[in-house]
Amino acid sequence: MTRVLHHRIDGPADAPVLILGPSLGTSLAVWDAQVPALARRHRVIRFDLPGHGATPSGVLGDTAPGTTTTMTDLAALVLALADHLGVEQFAYAGISLGGAIGAHLAARHPERVTRLALVCSSARFGEPAGWRERAALVREKGTDAVAPGALGRWFTPDFAGTHTADRLVDDLCAADAEGYAACCDALAAYDLRDELPRITVPTLVLAGRADTATPPAHARELADGIPDASLLELAGAAHLAPAERPEAVLSALLGHFGTPDSDDSRYAEGMAVRRAVLGDAHVDRAVARTTDFTADFQDYITRCAWGEIWTRPGLDRRTRSCLTLTALIAHGHQEELAMHVRAAIRNGLTPEDIKEVLLHSAVYCGVPAANSAFATAQRVLTEDGTPLDL
Repeated sequence: MTRVLHHRIDGPADAPVLILGPSLGTSLAVWDAQVPALARRHRVIRFDLPGHGATPSGVLGDTAPGTTTTMTDLAALVLALADHLGVEQFAYAGISLGGAIGAHLAARHPERVTRLALVCSSARFGEPAGWRERAALVREKGTDAVAPGALGRWFTPDFAGTHTADRLVDDLCAADAEGYAACCDALAAYDLRDELPRITVPTLVLAGRADTATPPAHARELADGIPDASLLELAGAAHLAPAERPEAVLSALLGHFGTPDSDDSRYAEGMAVRRAVLGDAHVDRAVARTTDFTADFQDYITRCAWGEIWTRPGLDRRTRSCLTLTALIAHGHQEELAMHVRAAIRNGLTPEDIKEVLLHSAVYCGVPAANSAFATAQRVLTEDGTPLDL
């Protein structure tokens, strides 16, 4: 019986294929923030590692006594998935262990890989003994035993308490012990340092400056060893940079796998941020209502407002939400204000923060405008079930 990794496919069936590999302990959900934009111009295939997500540990097959899982075994599963889907060649991006799989494929199966991105990865993940100890611990006590340390390895302290971080740690706790341990065995035996010159496809190496699991020195070793590789270090990112710095990682991937600074690239980035700020349900309704008459306007606001302004690095989303609320209050755009009150909550503002913005606007936009804004905001927050015990 053919064993195939659990996977998910997004994007046009006739588009170039981009395979996304997850990190140890995470499911394919670790790429959620990047997929909508990447899938605009690629057939994006995500997979779960053995014992992770919806892939059973048994996908590795029966291991002979005295043998352990290797990176060759994991790479073979990815090739088997590509073959199962009829994919001859593909671009590949992977995080940590997922990146190591991609590097292994590019070095040993160069005819299959067209472009490569290595995110918070390495040519060698430290001393083998540490991975063997972790494998033994997980086999004895389960993945719950390594979950407490994951937050510190995966995220910066400011990001560790977020919903996204909690959800990814939940994936780790749900991982099957044997599958996780087998991946640890593969990392213990992995050392691609001497083979890096064999990787000849265009390669982007991304590093998180706050990454303690694979520090930037590991990324520099990859970039120095792979001919003509590009290196980008991201501030404010630890090991799971696609979760912690989603827009920065997306921008880098779009530039590497597509045409940077094109209208298509700006549209893709804009749509990703628009969905992140306003929510999929709102954007889906707007897209569904688009007609020939309004299509150009929808394209314009996605590219310009969301793809050029909201994606700029100079201000964070909380600040942009505060500015947007104030501008909408000043001009009396109550329907847009209601939409952006919801967006402000999604961007991390609390009802207390929103109240302060409205009070501030009473001074600079006028009491009548603020009065209407308070009514709109209270209605929206009440309808959405947001506690108003300020």
